[in-house]
Amino acid sequence: MSRPQVTLKIATSMDGRIALANGVSQWITNSDSRARVHRMRADHDAVLVGVGTVLADDPLLTARTVPPPPRQPVRIVADSQLRTPAHARLLASQGLGKVVLASAGPATGYPEGADENGPEIWVVPGEDGKVSPQRLLDRCAVEGLSRVFLEGGGKLAASFIKSGLVDTIQWFRAPILIGGDGLPAVAALGLSEMPDAPRWRTAATERIGDDTLETYVRA
Repeated sequence: MSRPQVTLKIATSMDGRIALANGVSQWITNSDSRARVHRMRADHDAVLVGVGTVLADDPLLTARTVPPPPRQPVRIVADSQLRTPAHARLLASQGLGKVVLASAGPATGYPEGADENGPEIWVVPGEDGKVSPQRLLDRCAVEGLSRVFLEGGGKLAASFIKSGLVDTIQWFRAPILIGGDGLPAVAALGLSEMPDAPRWRTAATERIGDDTLETYVRA
C-alpha cells in the first residue's frame, strides 16, 4: 500500500513568517489567494493541521468553494495530548464532514461528555510523546485517503519535512515584511551541515494579485 501524497501549504510574508510575534496571522495573503487555498482543499482527501493552529485560529478547515465540493475533505488535527477544546469550531461543525484527532496516547474520556457523534481518535505515537508522521500517513492510507493537504503550523511542517514525507510545497508569499520576531513557516530542522538541507525544485511560479504562488517539488 503506497503512502498518501502530501502537499504542504505555506502562506507567509516575503521573509517567510506566518504570523506576528503575538500570533496574529489574519490576513497575510489576499482574498484571491485564500480562495485558491479553498480549491486546493477541495482537491484533497484530507486537510491536516497541528493542534497549535486550532488553539490559535479556531479554523473550520472546510473547502468553501463556489459551488461547494461534492464532499468535504476529512479534517485531521495532529493533537498528541488531545488539547483540542470541545467547543472548537471544527468539532461543532462535524455535520459538514468527518473530524479526526490524531493522538500520541490513549483517548480515555476525550472529550469530556463525548458521545458516539464525537471526533474519531487515531492513536499514532511517535518519538518524544509526539504524533508519528509516518504512522499518521499509514492510517490515512488504510482509510483510503490518498491526498493529504498539510496546512501547518511550523512544528508539524518541520516534522513531516524531516521525515521526508512532503512531496509538494505550495508557497503563497505576500509582499509584506514581518521581521525576525515573527513566527517562522517551518520550525527547527536540526541541521548542522548544508548538504543535509532538504532540496526542492521550483515547478511553477504564479502571480495572484500582489501575492506570488510558488510550487516546489522534491528534487
